[in-house]
Amino acid sequence: MKHAYVFPGQGSQAVGMGKDIYDNVPEAKELFEKANEILGFRITDIMFAGTPDELKQTKVTQPAVFLHSVILAKALGVKPDAVAGHSLGEFSALVVAGALSFEDGLRLVSKRAMAMQRCCEQQPGGMAAVLGLDDKTVEEVCASVDGVVVGANYNCPGQLVISGADAAVDEACVKLKEAGARRALRLPVGGAFHSPLMEPARQELEEAIAEAKFSVPMCPVYQNVDAQPYTDAEAIKKNLIAQLTAPVRWTQIVENMVSNGFDEFTEVGPGTVLQGLVTKVSREVKAESKSTL
Repeated sequence: MKHAYVFPGQGSQAVGMGKDIYDNVPEAKELFEKANEILGFRITDIMFAGTPDELKQTKVTQPAVFLHSVILAKALGVKPDAVAGHSLGEFSALVVAGALSFEDGLRLVSKRAMAMQRCCEQQPGGMAAVLGLDDKTVEEVCASVDGVVVGANYNCPGQLVISGADAAVDEACVKLKEAGARRALRLPVGGAFHSPLMEPARQELEEAIAEAKFSVPMCPVYQNVDAQPYTDAEAIKKNLIAQLTAPVRWTQIVENMVSNGFDEFTEVGPGTVLQGLVTKVSREVKAESKSTL
């Protein structure tokens, strides 16, 4: 039996996340306090007792999800045979696998959040969830639209999120419904994540990633850009730089893991989204989620 650990992305946050680990595990409390120092504000106050709106701030959301996932994984003492993370979750996966230190991982996630926020302000855009169409049809419809709109999150068969300029996304939604989509629904996000419109953020993050120290991970990391497993530190770095403007190939990651013999999946962090997606990709595997000890 091979056991994969997977880590959620932005959108899975909830007020109260991580408080039980902070209260009950001294090592976890230390890491949370270290995070407060690194970030320069008490993110724990917002995570444990803030409002949903405070938690939704970009500078808070991404580090909060990262911290909950990584510190919980450390508290559980996980020993993965492989890891993967959805978008932001890839940073959590890299820290848990030992490819990045906790401190460097947090600094990169914080820089990523700020770079994405600036990019959203300069390059307005959005995303939409498309249900009930195969990937190829969605890609063809997007290609037929004037303006930037691309497949961004390949979540599971029949569920693909598109991303791009607002007018292009709206036009694509109309055409996708005409092509037979069950739904094509705009998502409440502030930008065109995982699309070419994120290029300024990618360039900004590239410098930070280039300066960070990456090590050989203890297990393969299946990366978002091409769904392949990596253990080479330089290749991991390169793929992480490409991640902001490239799609998240989650369907393909799970398919590749299953074909490589993985039959147990544990999602670590807030929410249960990935657990659901894993079982939609493969009914043969066992999937669970852990958001607490």
